[in-house]
Amino acid sequence: MHKKTLLLTSAALLVSALPAAAQQLTVFDYSGFEDPSFHQPYIDANGAPEFVFFGDEDEAFQRLLAGFQSDVTHICAGSVPRWRESGIIEPWDAGQIAAFETLNADLVGENVLSGSEELYFLPTDYGSTAVAYNADELTPEDVASLEIFNNPAYAGRLSIPDNVDDAYALAYLATGVTDWSDVTDEQFEAATEWLRGIHQNLRTYWTDPAEISQLIGSGEVLAAWVWNEVPVAMAEEGFNVGFERNTAEGTSVWLCGYVNMVDATADEALAYDFVNAMHADVSAGPLLENGFGSANDAALQSLGAEAMEAAGLGEVTVPVLAQLPISNEQRERQAEAFERIKAGF
Repeated sequence: MHKKTLLLTSAALLVSALPAAAQQLTVFDYSGFEDPSFHQPYIDANGAPEFVFFGDEDEAFQRLLAGFQSDVTHICAGSVPRWRESGIIEPWDAGQIAAFETLNADLVGENVLSGSEELYFLPTDYGSTAVAYNADELTPEDVASLEIFNNPAYAGRLSIPDNVDDAYALAYLATGVTDWSDVTDEQFEAATEWLRGIHQNLRTYWTDPAEISQLIGSGEVLAAWVWNEVPVAMAEEGFNVGFERNTAEGTSVWLCGYVNMVDATADEALAYDFVNAMHADVSAGPLLENGFGSANDAALQSLGAEAMEAAGLGEVTVPVLAQLPISNEQRERQAEAFERIKAGF
């Protein structure tokens, strides 16, 4: 009995002397980004992170405010001001971002790159938004301008996303604005009136890439403002679809990335390992194959112009409106106006 007690005591002392196992990283994300090829270097070093999924960023925000804990969360740029003001995220240390010097400057923002603004939002993936069209019925000349959405000849056969950021990116471009970071009241009103004007011509406000792909493929919709993944997927399925990014007024780029959560429970080193893996050279190819450009411009450009063009991310010769973070006040004003327009007001 005495011997057994000594053995148990020794075992307990041994266990207590061992370092505690680090808690694995929890990534709060959109479904699909758990693809191991997007972050294989992280898996090689640490094993697979735990992914928890949300439907949209409003849902994610509310769950986090209600007490759900994640270590890093994947959001798009438009959400950043609200998340920052809520106090649930903290800045990244640019010195620990391995690819920081080769990130696309248009996606990071000059203020962040200059060090005059903290790195609350770390871009990792981006895509383009432009006009996809049924090439059996329309020609490139038909979609040479964003004013196609105002053309009564196509009334009822056009569509734009049910997404305030994409909608206003389109409207600002159509009314001559290529930088939405500091729009005037007059520019906002002009964009809002443009959106109100095209409302009557729209077949629908699409909510899912599969939905708009089907509408374009069937001929119900002739032209739509869509993400680059839509025409790529349609072409792979044999549809005759065009994607015009060089419209006269310009084109748009959306961007998403990861934010660093204040109440993270895992070792913060794991968070940096994860985002560095997303930026890694070996991740750029798998991301592009799935319709996402890597924010690591050096890694992305190394894949070649042909691969970029095939993914709908080739070079353009027109102005680009990058959907960088805007003030919460501006986004709320746009969201309120967009809801009224969709309701017919």
